[in-house]
Amino acid sequence: MDAELTALVTAGATTLVQQMATDAWARTRDRVAAFLARRGNVDPAAVSAELDASRAELATAREDGDEEAAADVQGEWRLRMRRALLADPDAAAELRELIDELAPPVPVQRTGDVNISFSGVNQYGMMIQAGNIENLHPGQG
Repeated sequence: MDAELTALVTAGATTLVQQMATDAWARTRDRVAAFLARRGNVDPAAVSAELDASRAELATAREDGDEEAAADVQGEWRLRMRRALLADPDAAAELRELIDELAPPVPVQRTGDVNISFSGVNQYGMMIQAGNIENLHPGQG
């Protein structure tokens, strides 16, 4: 399997495991179960049951602080997705769409101006809060 598909199945398994802890789990489970069932000639309900069992295993692992067990859950689904793509290489596009649909949105970072004014104080040194240093006029009050 080439590097691009390996990255794709890793992203798919990561997204799946992230979604196991969200309110959107039922929708995620059903979509992933349908995707895998079509490639493995198995009943989607059986895949859904396996996904639910993995979710319970992940929750227990996280409660116990067992990072190895949590990683095993992700590894199991990475392997399942890999097998699905090996069985049907054309499914890569569908998996990409599924990941895009299920992945949590990336937060947008907002930038803005910060103005700091001193009143009645003499400041003789440079002051840096954070970010870019622009329009700094030392000695002016």
